[in-house]
Amino acid sequence: MKKISLLLVGVSMSAFTAHAQEAVLSLTGDNVVSITSEEKVSDLTTEQAASQEDKGIFSFLNFWKKEHKPVVTDSSTEPQETLQQKLTRQAQAGDLNAQLTLGYMYLYGDEQAQIKPDYKQAFKYYEMAANQNDNVAINNLGSLYYSGIGTPRDIIKATQMFSKAAELGNAEAMVNLAFIYISEQGDFYRPQEAVNLFQRASAVKNPTADFMLGYAYYKGFVVEKNNLQAFELIKRSANAGYDEAMYVLSGMYMNGEGTPQNYGNGVKVLNLAVKQGNVPAMMELGYILANGEKYPKNIYQAHILFNVASVRGAEGAAERRDMVRKSMKIEELLQAQAAAEAYKEQPSELTSYIRQTFGQNIRQYIDNGLTKASEQNQKS
Repeated sequence: MKKISLLLVGVSMSAFTAHAQEAVLSLTGDNVVSITSEEKVSDLTTEQAASQEDKGIFSFLNFWKKEHKPVVTDSSTEPQETLQQKLTRQAQAGDLNAQLTLGYMYLYGDEQAQIKPDYKQAFKYYEMAANQNDNVAINNLGSLYYSGIGTPRDIIKATQMFSKAAELGNAEAMVNLAFIYISEQGDFYRPQEAVNLFQRASAVKNPTADFMLGYAYYKGFVVEKNNLQAFELIKRSANAGYDEAMYVLSGMYMNGEGTPQNYGNGVKVLNLAVKQGNVPAMMELGYILANGEKYPKNIYQAHILFNVASVRGAEGAAERRDMVRKSMKIEELLQAQAAAEAYKEQPSELTSYIRQTFGQNIRQYIDNGLTKASEQNQKS
């Protein structure tokens, strides 16, 4: 099974911030198809889109960053205390917020405080906060152990931290631990426990857990296959903005799985996934528009989709592009090529987070698990 390779790539690439009450951290041009920026998956259903507080995202990456204000001293004749000095004093005195803030600042660096990244210092302050039994800090510390940031990599300690934070109610820690149990090998591979953790996190509407649990129901992995459950959970993740959920949801609409068959809704959801740069969605929508069986034929848009997908390495995309080109006039072809060149993917915050943390295709963990289970059954 492929091991999670991007669990904490965002630690060195980007920083995510959140409000103090939502502080969490867990595991690591023109549109191709014309849709309005206001369209959401929930427009296709009677449900409202998931609210911001329902998103519960940023498992590994959302280290909390406190908003800072200039420190003002009582006397202009006294040396002004720097932000770093103030936070360090507060953290040493046991202030949890200061400890979390310094952990974040040392992890990513902070120009305002003139602090450069220092992973050992980041680990130190998250450990101090974790010692106060704060579930956010414990979860963050688990992430640092897992990725070997500021400390030697230690999966056992990471799982202990995630387990403790999960017991304290941290949904992101539940997701982190679940991904360890579903992606690692040997004694760490515990698919039943992984699904149980996804169930717990999904109960509080974590969109990553919603998708993984929904896909487990869709494929019959650990739990009994249930398309109704799968549809509702995957749709909830899609409404939160996850492109892979949109892609899988489109197939359920097209095939009438867990919902009445509706080609129009399927195409609309594919459009949303394409906008985010989802390559399988580009290929699927290209096939649909080129064939004209499930939706009105549109060779122009199909050519754009295959052209963009070919640049992203999609198998068979270049051949499909060249095939549909034969039915196009030269003026139309030139316009399609220009549109493909101008295409800019616009991934949602949730999609970017999941891609950076767990990889481009998190379905693979369940698909690989099914293959592993099948091979074990054949041996027995």
